[in-house]
Amino acid sequence: MTSLSPGSADALLFDLGRVVLDIDFSKAIACWAGHAGCKPEAVLARYVRDSEAYRLHELGKISDEDYFQSLRSSLGIDISDAQFLEGWNAIFAGEMPDVAELLPRAAKQMPLYAFSNTNRPHVDHFSKEYADLLGHFRELYLSSSIGLRKPDAEAFDHVVAAIGVPAERIVFFDDLAENVEGARARGLTAVHVTSPGDVGNALRALGI
Repeated sequence: MTSLSPGSADALLFDLGRVVLDIDFSKAIACWAGHAGCKPEAVLARYVRDSEAYRLHELGKISDEDYFQSLRSSLGIDISDAQFLEGWNAIFAGEMPDVAELLPRAAKQMPLYAFSNTNRPHVDHFSKEYADLLGHFRELYLSSSIGLRKPDAEAFDHVVAAIGVPAERIVFFDDLAENVEGARARGLTAVHVTSPGDVGNALRALGI
């Protein structure tokens, strides 16, 4: 069990999707299906989230065009790159509850950082759309920029070294169990975010 108490952290590290920014992937599926003239269920049934192309795209190792071509093939829909991009960026559904109040409060007490598995078009989109909210982070460590991805050990080691405080003094928030486990394996204190109140509860435990 994660032990949090006032004075036990020197930095806070946040995943973005479903921790800071709300994500609704059904919006992408609906958009693509609309452009392709088929039912969303047909597209969803063929979508493989963690494909090899998906991972390479998040590592910045293949282009957006190559990733969309892989989707064209796997989903069996012949839509344009622009139509794929429209759906791809439609997944951002706003801010997570309370986060707009919690981040500035936390930032007054200690440095905040973000660590996200993401890709260039999403970075371009959320950097503009949520600039004010993301401005509370001193640095964003993004898989497509650093070429490393959660939950890999070297990814966490890279981010800890960049932040420059001991791993055990960093509290990490993520919605995926494998990323929480990966962080703990590298010595970070990690909070599994499974409901909107989890971040606020953890910050209160830290005296924030």
